[in-house]
Amino acid sequence: MKFIQSVQNEKVKEWKKLTAKKGRDKAGQFIVEGFHLVEEALKKDYVSVLIVDEHIEIPHGWNVDNQEIYHVSSAVAKALAETETTQGIFAICDQKQLDASSYSRVLLLDGVQDPGNIGTIIRTADAAGVELIVCGNGCVDVYNGKSLRSTQGSIFHIPVIKGDLQEWIPKLQAQGITVYGTSLQDARDYREVELSERYALVMGNEGNGVSAVVLQQCNQNLYIPILGEAESLNVTVATGILLYQFCK
Repeated sequence: MKFIQSVQNEKVKEWKKLTAKKGRDKAGQFIVEGFHLVEEALKKDYVSVLIVDEHIEIPHGWNVDNQEIYHVSSAVAKALAETETTQGIFAICDQKQLDASSYSRVLLLDGVQDPGNIGTIIRTADAAGVELIVCGNGCVDVYNGKSLRSTQGSIFHIPVIKGDLQEWIPKLQAQGITVYGTSLQDARDYREVELSERYALVMGNEGNGVSAVVLQQCNQNLYIPILGEAESLNVTVATGILLYQFCK
């Protein structure tokens, strides 16, 4: 059994670097915390190292026979944790790319900056049957700890890639996929549009929406009417409304 007691251990310092984007990019890895996320990572064969508080038992039924496992002191677990009350179990995961060679339901994100929002959007897209998510310029890192927790494991179910939306939109259109932007101007009520079964939906920045240059490339722009006195909808709520409209 491999046991680490000190927070000054070189392995611990190495793992701790994965809580920052620079460290994740350099290592090509990320860290997840908590039973649910670790279990989902194990199911999809993402895990390279399993880290368990010495007082925590690995659940029966988990396939960890071929895993590199480290048991650590509670002090180490606390040092690695990004939550106030840690469950004491972590996994170091590889940033591998899921297959995205074939798709007809795509979500494009333009400058979505809030980690909780982007994580919930990924989870919502997974539930709505989206086959590919492209994070454009200005989007927050999806491997941010808060983003990962907000996905509730969907990060392991659906391909999420970085890309230039101005390059992706014509590429999708050339494949017969209709691209829908979201805007309050020069747009139609989403309920009045006959939506394509093969689609790409563009959702934008929390404050500024989709950039003008991206909107100009879209085939059709949609809006969700505000029936009360609210100024706007949260981007995650708006994404859910529109994605499930496509499901109809």
